[in-house]
Amino acid sequence: MNSLENAREILKNLGQNIDVVAGIFDETMLKLRQCAGLELSRQNICCAVSLNHRLAEKDILTFQDLHGENFLMMHRGWSNYVDELRDDIWQNHPQIHVVDFDIYSVDIFNRCGNSNDILMVVENWNEVHPLLKVIPVEWKYTIPYGILHSPQPSPLVKRFLKAVKTAV
Repeated sequence: MNSLENAREILKNLGQNIDVVAGIFDETMLKLRQCAGLELSRQNICCAVSLNHRLAEKDILTFQDLHGENFLMMHRGWSNYVDELRDDIWQNHPQIHVVDFDIYSVDIFNRCGNSNDILMVVENWNEVHPLLKVIPVEWKYTIPYGILHSPQPSPLVKRFLKAVKTAV
């Protein structure tokens, strides 16, 4: 189960039981979790909605579409990229109700799938949950996506990272 404590332990101890993890990150998160990251792409920050949500029919969203909605975001301090989006919402779109959460888990995806809440996700999570639709938004917010690893990777992990860099 993906708990906050479990995730912290995995990332802090990369190279012991687990060598690499794929995910979104930034320098703030890497320092906080004492790990390193290899950026593979920049992912557009998108919204996930329940298949029953009124916005599920749309192919692209605007800030105005989110007015009056609960928008679930990772808490302040987790990522500078997410905090920039949060600041934009707070300053320019106070009609959007930002709701913080601590970790992406089955619980948060289920909450979104079984409610009218809107979840901040990235574009390549379009199949993360069978009850959710990932929809891009007309904004320019992105976040790095890649491979998290130990700051001192083993020779095998170094070879793997080099192969991934070559392939990408």
